[in-house]
Amino acid sequence: MKILVTGGAGFIGSAVIRHIIKNTTDSVVNVDKLTYAGNLESLVSVKDSNRYTFEKVDICNAEELTRVFKQHQPDAVMHLAAESHVDRSIDGPAAFIETNIVGTYVLLEAARSYWNALGENKKENFRFHHISTDEVYGDLEGPENLFTEDTTYAPSSPYAASKASSDHLVRAWLRTYGLPTVITNCSNNYGPNHFPEKLVPLVILNALKGKNLPIYGKGNQVRDWLYVEDHARALYKVVTEGIVGETYNVGGHNEKQNIEVVHSICEILEELVPDNQFSKNSANPDGFKGLITYVQDRPGHDIRYAIDASKIQKELSWMPVETFESGIRKTVKWYLENKDWVVNVLDGSYQGQRLGVEGTKNNKGIGE
Repeated sequence: MKILVTGGAGFIGSAVIRHIIKNTTDSVVNVDKLTYAGNLESLVSVKDSNRYTFEKVDICNAEELTRVFKQHQPDAVMHLAAESHVDRSIDGPAAFIETNIVGTYVLLEAARSYWNALGENKKENFRFHHISTDEVYGDLEGPENLFTEDTTYAPSSPYAASKASSDHLVRAWLRTYGLPTVITNCSNNYGPNHFPEKLVPLVILNALKGKNLPIYGKGNQVRDWLYVEDHARALYKVVTEGIVGETYNVGGHNEKQNIEVVHSICEILEELVPDNQFSKNSANPDGFKGLITYVQDRPGHDIRYAIDASKIQKELSWMPVETFESGIRKTVKWYLENKDWVVNVLDGSYQGQRLGVEGTKNNKGIGE
């Protein structure tokens, strides 16, 4: 197959592309606008493959998308391009409306026009796979409840609302126009190449520098943590084996409170970098955990997300390989061993602009 991946320079998109190039014989066309979170350095290991092509294109640009479809003739679309940071959506929702809603609409129309012109065999086998989030479901009420594919949508943040809207658009294009779509909703991802505005990478990098680790509220928000390479395997399963019109929830079977995640990272850092000036010693008995501070919770912060991933397990034979313990250790080690990638992101040289570590200013917490 030839798969068009939108947002392929992002965290999850780059993991998907690396998986496809390294583990299949399929080809990939990476369509990415290269916003602040798009980093081609995450694709260094596959960029020289003759099965990989990059197109710097904004999914809101209908003319360019039409060209890309016509030129590359994909057999499937995996739509990951999105603004995804909740804190940013609270501060400035406009970009989320533009990319996540309008961009999805423009992409659906480009895909529909292309699909309508295909021969019968290619038309029947074409797939439009929309990758979404469990945040569209909102907050779980009880400690035992789980999100299923039939859970009612109740998004809390502008980010979640924009993704819910894009999910509805995708289903409408299937129902109204017959475009063969499939949707996945995933839990919190973590792993290598994660842009350092999210909880896991920011805790690692701030701790190493002795910066505060500001935790929203009491840190008791529960998330289901999914290692990004496990997610990439699931997404490929869905685009190649999923049933048109179906939704598949993808989860890591690893529910953790945010404060538990932070404690785990601190403990691994104590083990792996005991000589760091901020690790435990006689003058600093709390070590990295002593950097934890608690700040006012963000508006509309959901307390618990948890995925029921039994459908994808039963129907597509997918299960996560990594436990949280194995995955978080691999992640911490990756950041310690890939300092060039980290430095280039933090100083902005990957895009020619200085970004700096975010999420610790103006009494704000680190968002997952």
